[in-house]
Amino acid sequence: MIIEARMTGFIEENCYFVAHPETRETVVIDPGDEASQLLARVRERGGRVVAYLLTHGHVDHLSALADMCRVCPAPIHVHPRDAAWCFSEKNALPGLYAAPAKPESPIVPATEGAVFDLAGARWSVIETPGHTPGGICWLLEDDRALFSGDTLFRGSVGRTDLRGGDSRTLATSLRKLAALPDELAVYPGHGEPTTIGHEKKHNYFLPS
Repeated sequence: MIIEARMTGFIEENCYFVAHPETRETVVIDPGDEASQLLARVRERGGRVVAYLLTHGHVDHLSALADMCRVCPAPIHVHPRDAAWCFSEKNALPGLYAAPAKPESPIVPATEGAVFDLAGARWSVIETPGHTPGGICWLLEDDRALFSGDTLFRGSVGRTDLRGGDSRTLATSLRKLAALPDELAVYPGHGEPTTIGHEKKHNYFLPS
């Protein structure tokens, strides 16, 4: 699979395009902002969006979703705990983001252990709450790649002082990620890629 990151919005959120090299079927992960930029890139790549995957419900990770779905309709995969509030006024970030519009595309529940065949690849869900109640990571199994959202960053982890955050819950989620293979590539919601092994050695918050 071809993995491409596009930085979007005021908070420099990472939106990822994951495309099959032959069919160009594309999975879009966390379309945070600047829908026109993201749609232009889909056209440039000659891709067809087959799914949108959300790692969690915060507004900076899904503000472009409704506009993208109008042009490239596809199902939206998100944990039910975050789906319950992510398209409401509770998700506004005053001064930066208004509450996001609710897309017309169908919502698909993504919970622990669920497996989806998307764009010719196998994707599995790892529940990692703590940053939000419904935070999840997406494991692209054959490519040994983890899309960690705001659970795990290079050198840091997601904050827990926002609505729905919980530091003890996040600590449990991080222990779950620390048990994954060291060589697993990690593509976070902000910042540069890393690996589980690198974070176990250098990230204070991830158990070694």
